[in-house]
Amino acid sequence: MWKFKTPGIPDEEFERAEKVPITKEEVRVVQISKARLKPGQVVYDIGCGSGSVSVEAALQIESSGKVLAVDYDENAIELTKKNMEKFGLSNISTVHGNAKEKILELEDADAIFIGGTGGDTKQIVELSENKLKPGGRIVIGIILIETLYSVLQVLDKLQFESVDITQVTISKSRKTSTGTMMLARNPVTVISATKT
Repeated sequence: MWKFKTPGIPDEEFERAEKVPITKEEVRVVQISKARLKPGQVVYDIGCGSGSVSVEAALQIESSGKVLAVDYDENAIELTKKNMEKFGLSNISTVHGNAKEKILELEDADAIFIGGTGGDTKQIVELSENKLKPGGRIVIGIILIETLYSVLQVLDKLQFESVDITQVTISKSRKTSTGTMMLARNPVTVISATKT
């Protein structure tokens, strides 16, 4: 299906469902690059939504690695499974339930992606720190300024290092009757850091 190793699978290649979010293609590329993934790693995708980050991560860590895709929404879990099948991946396991409870049950991770968390991002970062191996990477996609502030505070408190903040603002082309116009998407801030 997807014949490339580089991240950036077009959004339209994924199965989609109304009210189940997807991390947009260009934001996903930045997030995957910030995680610095390698074959054989264990990766969490917290708030997996459609599973687009899970799929991209699974391709990077190859069959020797494992992605644990967590979401409280049954529709998101089902959609992630559909996308896993569509891309022929067997190294993704879905975990249905509240991330704040499920993280405690998961094996330790080399990298953790945190996305749609329903307002619990700060607490999920705190719990993730205990499950992240030393030298492991955490990558958090943020839309709200308040979330950005609280996450930066907790990363500082937990003494993460190499904290990087990147705001991604994307415009995509759309054909009109008279030419091509650019349509802006909402900016997303990507915070990445390394556990000491």
